Amino acid sequence: MANLALRNLVKTYGQTEVLHSISLDVEDGEFVVFVGPSGCGKSTTLRLIAGLEEVSSGAIMIGDREVNNLEPKERDIAMVFQNYAIYPHMTVKKNIAFGLRSSKASKVDKEARIQEVAGILDMVELLDRKPSQLSGGQRQRVAIGRAMVRDPAVFLFDEPLSNLDAQLRTQMRLEIKKLHQRVGNTIVFVTHDQVEAMTMADRIVVMKDGHIQQVGTPEEVYHSPANSFVARFIGAPSMNLLPAELSAEGLTLAGKVLDAGRWAASPVGKVLLGVRPNDLYIDEIRPLFEGRVSLREPLGSETLIYVETEHGEVIARADGRMPPEVGATIGLGARTEDLHLFDAASGVSLS
Repeated sequence: MANLALRNLVKTYGQTEVLHSISLDVEDGEFVVFVGPSGCGKSTTLRLIAGLEEVSSGAIMIGDREVNNLEPKERDIAMVFQNYAIYPHMTVKKNIAFGLRSSKASKVDKEARIQEVAGILDMVELLDRKPSQLSGGQRQRVAIGRAMVRDPAVFLFDEPLSNLDAQLRTQMRLEIKKLHQRVGNTIVFVTHDQVEAMTMADRIVVMKDGHIQQVGTPEEVYHSPANSFVARFIGAPSMNLLPAELSAEGLTLAGKVLDAGRWAASPVGKVLLGVRPNDLYIDEIRPLFEGRVSLREPLGSETLIYVETEHGEVIARADGRMPPEVGATIGLGARTEDLHLFDAASGVSLS
């Protein structure tokens, strides 16, 4: 195992810069997830770490070695791809053993390692099968096993669950998390799915347009987003963001003046007021918003309600057993400590 460090990493294709001097430290044994929309640079970053792309400038450190000029096989990393990349003509055992092809270990030691990995992944009974005889989740475990058998310093996962159905994706998330707790290797995981990021990561790296927007624990990026992009991207459904104005008189929201509260010392001007759907509740006495329910989205124990207000559409969560009717006029309240404020121009959090 080893720590990983990115130092002012830049990647250009011709005249186009797609990664803009990003820096990050990943601790030994940490599970770090890169998340962001398509084209944000997360997979490019992973390919640079793996040695599949050439660094334009900056440095990549694995342990105490700079690996910029090392071949992928010399970096002590193992990568699990989105499409599994396992050999259809080989058995599960031979696919896993392929990860040891350059190892100088004895045949006995290699066999012992294969059996150990197969046991960890609950695949001992599958070793003689071909990939065509396996489910999608089992094939993904074969790909993970081929990476594990080498016992690399760093595991790299490039959207490995995106080809699985929803139920299997949930199951594999749990398996990968349990695997990390058991073996403790450093893992860098790339996904566009913020639910995967929230449920698996020790720390999340949120990216946009080749820049790192925020690095933090799942709790930090959810409860204390650094800017309005992170606030929108993390959380399902995303945070409600409504135009407001901060002045010496207070916080003005569509003509309603609220106490400036903890933002009293912030610069005055146009802002975005943010509140997450699960932090809103029905309040007919001192509502923050009032409006008409335009749509309901039942989710079982709870129902998402879409409320048309004078400030714009607001999404809230309601009890799934007694949600308000479509067409009903309701008030929505929130605790002051659950509100967020962002500068309207830069998007930077004022909280």
